[in-house]
Amino acid sequence: MPELPEVETIVRGLAACLPGRRILNVRLGKTDFIDNPEQIETRVPGSRILDVRRHGKYLVLQLAPENGNGATLSLLVHLGMTGQLITRRAEEPVAPHTHAFFVLDDGTELRYVDIRRFGRMLVASDTQRDQVLGRLGHDPLAASEEEFRVQVAGRRARIKALLLDQHVFRGMGNIYTDESLWRACLHPMRLGASLRTEEITRLHRAVRNVLQEAIRLRGSSVSDYVDANGEPGEFQRRHRVYQREGKACFRCGAKIRRVIVAGRSSYFCARCQPAPRPRAKPSRRKRAASKRKPQRQR
Repeated sequence: MPELPEVETIVRGLAACLPGRRILNVRLGKTDFIDNPEQIETRVPGSRILDVRRHGKYLVLQLAPENGNGATLSLLVHLGMTGQLITRRAEEPVAPHTHAFFVLDDGTELRYVDIRRFGRMLVASDTQRDQVLGRLGHDPLAASEEEFRVQVAGRRARIKALLLDQHVFRGMGNIYTDESLWRACLHPMRLGASLRTEEITRLHRAVRNVLQEAIRLRGSSVSDYVDANGEPGEFQRRHRVYQREGKACFRCGAKIRRVIVAGRSSYFCARCQPAPRPRAKPSRRKRAASKRKPQRQR
């Protein structure tokens, strides 16, 4: 699934060529992933692209209406698991599973390709856009150390689950969560409440460094991801734990292991990332004493 670095890479590619372009026409194929296909077909043609930005894993294209008057619109695109948003010349061959074409005034097309159609697309007013995006949490690249600490400290959830929760940190996914926890030497099953201040600081730094490095290398191409020009990323060559089960840890040489956390496969080094200690069971004497305690009178 495209995560924050992949979406940011696509946004940067589109931001270099789309602002100022006018959308002449829209053609849609299968629309089961689109919230309001009729509105996209009627409200988007004629509009001009003002800006392209990222919000979590969403791409946000800000559109000015055809006549230049009235409120702006936003085209929101979530790539799901296998979505691609690429620019192509109109005469170039169309890839299989291309479900949306936005015909631009310079002879190019913005095409949405998605094999599994787990993505999402909708056109929204400013209010509707804020309702969709406002539920998402902090951007991990923008969050200060204190903001990061507040979201983690005291939470009775696994740190892997916290990092994946889009209502806590928007944009994080399985790849960069595992890579960040490895760099911070933290086991994915540690509870947020169990992390010491210096461990949270270390994790905040690791998350930022991993994301920034992945963006510099244009993301990870481990499945269907390509950037806005159809080119693969390179960060998969820097993966230290993700999908490396049974291979040697780059840091200590121990074997990488896999465990399920928050319903997701999680890769870690058992030596570098010590597992949390299980809670000690109360002794027989303590259990017997607790049973002998008199019940309160009601």
